[in-house]
Amino acid sequence: MSYDTQVPPSPQAVMRNGLGTAALILGIIGTLAGLIPLLFWLAGILGLIALILGLVGKGRVKRREANNKGVALTGALLGLAALILSVVGAVITFTAVSDAVKEIDKAVKDAAPQDPSPQSSASGAKGGASAAPGAGKGGGLAAGDTSVYDDDLKVTVSDPKPYTPGEFAVGHTKGNKAYQFTVVIENGGKEKFDAVAVTLDARAGKDGVTAEQIYDGKVGEGFSGTILPGKKATVTYAFDAPATAENLTVEVSPGFDYNAAQWELKVG
Repeated sequence: MSYDTQVPPSPQAVMRNGLGTAALILGIIGTLAGLIPLLFWLAGILGLIALILGLVGKGRVKRREANNKGVALTGALLGLAALILSVVGAVITFTAVSDAVKEIDKAVKDAAPQDPSPQSSASGAKGGASAAPGAGKGGGLAAGDTSVYDDDLKVTVSDPKPYTPGEFAVGHTKGNKAYQFTVVIENGGKEKFDAVAVTLDARAGKDGVTAEQIYDGKVGEGFSGTILPGKKATVTYAFDAPATAENLTVEVSPGFDYNAAQWELKVG
C-alpha cells in the first residue's frame, strides 16, 4: 500500500516596503518645499526624515525584507536634496531679513531731523559745536582747524609748506609754486570708515583758479583702505599754484554721505 504525501507550499514572505515608500513621499514634499526659501525649515525636517527612512528601507532590501530598492534609494536622495535646499533657503532668508533690517534702520536715521553740515572746531577742542577761532572770513577753516561730523569723524588740514616736485612730477607747471600739507582723518565713531571715497580739490589766489594736484611718487597717492574706530590716517598732498597766489582754498570731502569742508590756507 502506498501513500501519496504532499508537502504544503510555504507561505510567501510579506514584503515590508512601507519605509521606502514613506521616504519617497517625504522626499518629494521636502524637495518642493526647499524650492521656497521661506519654507527652509520644513524642507530640512522632511529631508532629514526622508533620508533616514530611505536608508533604513534600503537596509531592509539587503536583508530581503523588502523589494522596493529603487523607491527607497530615490527617497533617500530626495531627502538629501531637500536638506541641501533647506540650507540654501536659510541663507537666502536670513540675508534678506538682515538687509531689510538695515534698510529700515537707514530709513529711520534719514527720517530723523539732523544738521547735515559738519561742525567746526579748533584742533584739539572738545565738543565740536563752536566755530573755529581761526576760520576765514568766508566761513572756511584755517590751517590746523578740524571739521567734526555727526558720526564723530574728524578731518584736519595742516599749515602749507613749500614743496619741490620731483623730476618726473605730474601736475606741476614751470614758473608756478608748489605747496604741500597733510590731511589727518580720525575716526571717533563706533564703525569703521571707508577712506577710499575721500576726495580733495584746491583753488588758488583771489581769482580761485584750479590748483592742480601733484603726483611724483612721494605725494598724491591719497587715502585708501579703512580706518578703524579710534584710529587715524595721515596723507600728504601737494598742489600747484600761480607764483602770485597768496592763498590756497582746499576742499575735503570724506565721502558721498558727507558734506565737504573748506580750509583757507595762506601761501606765498
